[in-house]
Amino acid sequence: MEALQNNTTREVTPYQPTTDWGAGQNLSFRCMQTALALPIDRVREIIEYGQVTTVPMMPGYVRGVLNLRGNVVPVIDLAFRFGGKPTEVGRRTCIIILELPIGKTSQLAGLIVDAVDEVLDIEQSQIEPPPEFGTGISTQFILGMARQETGFLIILNAEALFSEDELQRMHEPLGVENVLKD
Repeated sequence: MEALQNNTTREVTPYQPTTDWGAGQNLSFRCMQTALALPIDRVREIIEYGQVTTVPMMPGYVRGVLNLRGNVVPVIDLAFRFGGKPTEVGRRTCIIILELPIGKTSQLAGLIVDAVDEVLDIEQSQIEPPPEFGTGISTQFILGMARQETGFLIILNAEALFSEDELQRMHEPLGVENVLKD
């Protein structure tokens, strides 16, 4: 198990936050009937929803782990993470695989979403800073709001979806000594 977990990490350049609020290429998708996006530089791939193995003693929004070409990847239900109901798996449900920094390495993590739409080029002039309230999603998760013809697209801060402590805990084997720490 430890050998598999070590395959999920590699050296990365730490993310440098800017004040662009998510300008550039973003992957747009839907969750809880809301238009959302993630900066494409954090997206590694998109896969069809498949076999997710439940892991005991994880937070409720962690659906489990999946085997991605020999790598153990934790998978969270984005709707449940945002305080909604667990996602009902449908025909277009998929998992967005993110590559997130954890110290000097990176951790793969999956997000269950209702559907993926497209990659968008979002100009700085289209983006507003995160609102103080009113989106239904905690502002800690929002990088910016992109104006579109049909309303706003919420650009998520990928790093805020998991704290570094959560990523580290998911990376550790679930032995008795780790369970007793909590």
